[in-house]
Amino acid sequence: MSYMLTHLHNGWQVDQAITSEEDKVVIIRFGHDWDPTCMNMDEILFKIADKVKNFAMVYLVDITKVPDFNKMYELYDPCTTMFFFRNKHIMIDLGTGNNNKINWALEDPQEMIDIVETVYKGARKGRGLVVSPKDYSTKYRY
Repeated sequence: MSYMLTHLHNGWQVDQAITSEEDKVVIIRFGHDWDPTCMNMDEILFKIADKVKNFAMVYLVDITKVPDFNKMYELYDPCTTMFFFRNKHIMIDLGTGNNNKINWALEDPQEMIDIVETVYKGARKGRGLVVSPKDYSTKYRY
């Protein structure tokens, strides 16, 4: 479903997406369109895109074609989802120890909607770190 979502093809487009959106959360999935994990995440993002369109925008970035942010955001995982609001990276405490990003594919669209809503509400209040509505630490995962 990645072909249904907006792709950003260079660093300038990524910067513009992050800086130009004033009232919505910008969700960027960094990864590869051919990667199975990214395909799963793209499916989730496609399913929620219409439901969150009033407060979030979804973009995809291929980290091979746009390597500009790989070091800055430590994009070493096959699939990484990050959140931005008013030109600021919004961190989210998922219980995994890495508050910067989601680096796996969620399986339930409603979980992603809940996360996006939490990020939006926290970011509107000026918070740079929000707590996820669900704890994704490994003790609950396996």
